[in-house]
Amino acid sequence: MARHVMLNNIAHKDLRVITRHGAEFGDNVGTVLTFPTEYGDVQREYPIFFRKDAQTGEFQSIALLGFQQDENLFLDEHGWNAAYIPGIVARGPFLIGFQNQDIDGELRREPVIHVDLDSPRISHTEGEPVFLPQGGNSRYLDRIGTILQGIHQGLALSKAMFDAFTAASLIEPVNVEIKFSNEEQFNLRGLYTISEERLRGLDGDTLYKLNSAGFLQGAFLVIASLNNVKKLIDMKHRRRRQHAEVAAAS
Repeated sequence: MARHVMLNNIAHKDLRVITRHGAEFGDNVGTVLTFPTEYGDVQREYPIFFRKDAQTGEFQSIALLGFQQDENLFLDEHGWNAAYIPGIVARGPFLIGFQNQDIDGELRREPVIHVDLDSPRISHTEGEPVFLPQGGNSRYLDRIGTILQGIHQGLALSKAMFDAFTAASLIEPVNVEIKFSNEEQFNLRGLYTISEERLRGLDGDTLYKLNSAGFLQGAFLVIASLNNVKKLIDMKHRRRRQHAEVAAAS
């Protein structure tokens, strides 16, 4: 059960956050949300797909981590093995909330940092300090602020990007079918990607508009990221061999 409160350096002066990764922190998941603002980093490690939000029906971006709902192939007993961890994970127990603030006589809803005090990452004895002894922000909290800003900007950018992709008919459904053995095969449905054929056939005006908005690069990064499906398959094969060796040894 989440317990979100606005972060402040008085009530939370001794707050620490455990930053290591493991299943006990909810990291053993097959997909995580990602955003256009981090596509450049994400595509070097993970396949990027689109899916429709079950509530709104709107497209959202995901990074594929494994072939099952509770399988993160980047996670092992040593932690999360990747050069980049998606922002939605790296933010830890923090999220963006909004507070009404009087700015120059005008009431505005401004983003502020909230924290989930029921997160298993919250501690007072281990992990990264959130505040300095004098009350200022720690380097860790400054980094969290940057991550949250990227998520906030990415959420706003996503809708405009998907509207542009839809208008250009660039989004197409894709099935990811992987067979490791007769007993273990996966068919990941409900995923979408960028149609390379339609992208190549776009007229100059549409290409110009997509490029001017910064969305053309995003389309190419999504396509490039699909090479990481092969990487995931190799990781899955290695894990299956490791499990077989452990079973044989026991």
